[in-house]
Amino acid sequence: MLEIWLRYDLRNPSWVGIKSTTLAAAALEQVEWADKHGFHTIQLPEHHCSADNYNPSPLMLGAAMAARTSKIRLQPSAILLPLHDPVRIAEDLAILDVISNGRLDVTIGLGYVPDEFAMFGIDLKDRAQLVDAKLRVLKRAFAGETFDYEGRTVHVTPPPVQPGGPRLWIGGSLKATARRAAELGDGYYPMVNKPELIQAYKDACSELGKEPGRIVDVTGPRHIHISEDPDAAWARIAPHALHETNAYAAYAAKLGQTTNFKHAENADALRAAGSYQVLTPEDGLTLLRQQRDLGRSVILAPLLAGLDPDLAWESLELIGTRIIPQLVQDDAVLA
Repeated sequence: MLEIWLRYDLRNPSWVGIKSTTLAAAALEQVEWADKHGFHTIQLPEHHCSADNYNPSPLMLGAAMAARTSKIRLQPSAILLPLHDPVRIAEDLAILDVISNGRLDVTIGLGYVPDEFAMFGIDLKDRAQLVDAKLRVLKRAFAGETFDYEGRTVHVTPPPVQPGGPRLWIGGSLKATARRAAELGDGYYPMVNKPELIQAYKDACSELGKEPGRIVDVTGPRHIHISEDPDAAWARIAPHALHETNAYAAYAAKLGQTTNFKHAENADALRAAGSYQVLTPEDGLTLLRQQRDLGRSVILAPLLAGLDPDLAWESLELIGTRIIPQLVQDDAVLA
């Protein structure tokens, strides 16, 4: 079955004119509905001190969503581990796994935005060393060990529901992250579409005598919106899509980071690039079948950069009531 994920970052640029309370309430209502209509995962990213009000606390939002759902998986992605005390994060993740009854997966990231590191008093150049050390803390904490960390005795209770804790996928766009995923993770989430990263992960696993874990593949469009009138919907979505892609491109440019989000000069250029697609239900079904056949997952951002929740609901309901049932029927035929 194709995994359809929903991503919520609560990004809310000032020009949108919508209250953050409205977006948060809509996100909770949408995930409660999605839980009953075959969506697979809620993805919750993290950024700090953003002018557009990007959510800095994915675990807090995840706990609220866990309380409103019973089947859909939760994935903070990515937790910027160098910025956090790993003992505190281990406790919070363990409790979130308890609240969700074992529906938690976690993607770990290094972070790359200088302003974020400065706000937390962390030197950006130390991020790789920090993430390695803190990943080891998470693994030991989830295993139920009592151990010493920086002169502190650590024992995280209560334990996670999932034995050994939630799966830790390591995200990144460099070969060093592939090695880290092989050594310290349960799988790999390459943030850019580079076959050499996947090969580097497989090679590192082989060198370590380990079977590769899951390789998360979300290549393809960055966002898909389904509408009975795609041109009219695109006119409303375009400013939000431009904000998102250009904001991520600016983040990456600060550090010379590689990203799938590319700067676009205008809405026409962005639509032509194909990274944001607004499709009829029929065309959407065709595209999602293609993604399924390629072994990919699909990520949607219903409230894309402060998008009107009513417009977001239009797409969600068409996917949940017309497309997902057809994909389920496909699977039944193939079984």
